[in-house]
Amino acid sequence: MINAVLLEAEGRETGMKLRSSKIKEHIFDGVLFLLGSLLYAASVNIFTAPNNIAPGGLTGIATMLNYAFDLPIGTMILVMNIPLFIFGFLFFGYHFVIKTVVATILSSVVIDATAGIMPAYTGQPLITVVFGGLFAGLGLALILMRGGTTGGTELAANLLAIRFPHLSLGKLIMVLDVIVVLISAVVYREFEGPLYAVLVIFITSRVIDAVLYGTSLGTGKMMFIISPKNKEIAQEILTKMERGVTELKSRGSYSGAEGEVLLCAVRRPEVYKVYHLIHELDPDAFIIVGDAGEITGEGFREISIPSHRKKSRR
Repeated sequence: MINAVLLEAEGRETGMKLRSSKIKEHIFDGVLFLLGSLLYAASVNIFTAPNNIAPGGLTGIATMLNYAFDLPIGTMILVMNIPLFIFGFLFFGYHFVIKTVVATILSSVVIDATAGIMPAYTGQPLITVVFGGLFAGLGLALILMRGGTTGGTELAANLLAIRFPHLSLGKLIMVLDVIVVLISAVVYREFEGPLYAVLVIFITSRVIDAVLYGTSLGTGKMMFIISPKNKEIAQEILTKMERGVTELKSRGSYSGAEGEVLLCAVRRPEVYKVYHLIHELDPDAFIIVGDAGEITGEGFREISIPSHRKKSRR
């Protein structure tokens, strides 16, 4: 009887700790989403929109609508994302979309709320491109760091991947961004803006990779994945990422249950893509990511063996 009471009390205490941990996690998510939204809004309101730069995605389309019809950029981003949210819920479920919905609403509101406050910069194009890409990259990286996105091309690419499974997410996002940039050349009737947009997109992607995964080019990441859906996850990584996956036999120390752990080696910029693939299939999957000092072999750096020549005797 006493043991039962103690176990019940211990269970309640554990539950309270878990709820407290979840609340802290949600607060931290909100803080980083807000900070990321402010940085992203600075990129749009200070640098790209005032200089007729449509940096791909729905933000680029919203920037063009603002130019042509004086419609608020943030509101247009949110409105265009609504159909994507609906399809995302239908195809991927609540867990995959919810943080994207929150981050998109917050960033859209912040963009419109700060549009009349942040000063527009229309000076040197180089400064516009560099800082526009830098601020956008930092802002998006903070949002991605907590498992969110700002919707747009990334969510659209995930939906298109259902219809075109042979194309990677990276290629689909690139195609969508290129289409938006080409349309901007027609809307603005100039080629400078689209060329600057390409540079902004490039800088943004580089900054995101640097913040999330570091800057070392010769290293990679090891991912250990534990999930009831290991088979499906391994197949997705093989087909969509074209990365090999190894199954390691495992046994739980406490439960004694037999199972498998997936081991996958990837490049740093690919980590978040694998995260998304796993999250689509199992939002509760247990994932461990570790640094790999060097990865050699197919798909990575070639094995380099220095040749030693014998010195000729004289």
